[in-house]
Amino acid sequence: MPIPRAQSAPSAAAGPPQHPRSPDPAAGHTASTTERGSFCLAVCTCGWTGPARRSRDLARKDAARHTTP
Repeated sequence: MPIPRAQSAPSAAAGPPQHPRSPDPAAGHTASTTERGSFCLAVCTCGWTGPARRSRDLARKDAARHTTP
């Protein structure tokens, strides 16, 4: 009886993997900030979250960097 083989990895024709900081503009990313206790973090509709920051300004910059290609 033959041993089943695992599926091979996707070929290069499928394209490069998407970097989490380079969203697809067609996906409709909308990033904003939210507060958790004394920390502020950037969140996006795609599920991405930035690091928790004490500075709201840095969290806003994280959100802006995520949404610009």
